[in-house]
Amino acid sequence: MDAPRLETPRLILRAHQPNDLDACAAMWADAGVARAIGAAPSTRAQTWRRMLSYVGLWRMCGHGYWAVEDRETGLFLGDIGLADFKRGLGPDFDGAPEMGWALAPAAHGRGVATEAGKACLAWVGAQPAMRRTVCLIATNNRASLGVAAKLGFQRFAATTIDDEPALLFERTR
Repeated sequence: MDAPRLETPRLILRAHQPNDLDACAAMWADAGVARAIGAAPSTRAQTWRRMLSYVGLWRMCGHGYWAVEDRETGLFLGDIGLADFKRGLGPDFDGAPEMGWALAPAAHGRGVATEAGKACLAWVGAQPAMRRTVCLIATNNRASLGVAAKLGFQRFAATTIDDEPALLFERTR
């Protein structure tokens, strides 16, 4: 299965393509983007492997990540989607599709994550087996905490990832 194309008034969510590498690598090399998810900036090669995993998620899990594109300009704005990262966080988290998002700095503060997230969750709503989604957010990532709230996620636990505090959220339908 390939990522289905989703559209919103301002955005297109579509499968990642090889020509997304430059823009995606620039996003993941940004220290602020990496810090928001508690990671170090990624190299071009690491970003390429991430993009390959996005394709693999769709084939292996029936869900995965989309590239977020500005509908008017065609610019790459970020990544959003669902994964199974096999985190080992327990039965309340593992096994449910984990939603995540990352945006290029130029897309920050424009409501892009919320708009793309609503499109992603509308797609989830059409999948009979996906009755619950989860997400993991660093406690200091205020922007993503706000997006999760706007998308209807509710906090259900706290944890640590790589010695950093994080919160676990769920959304059911």
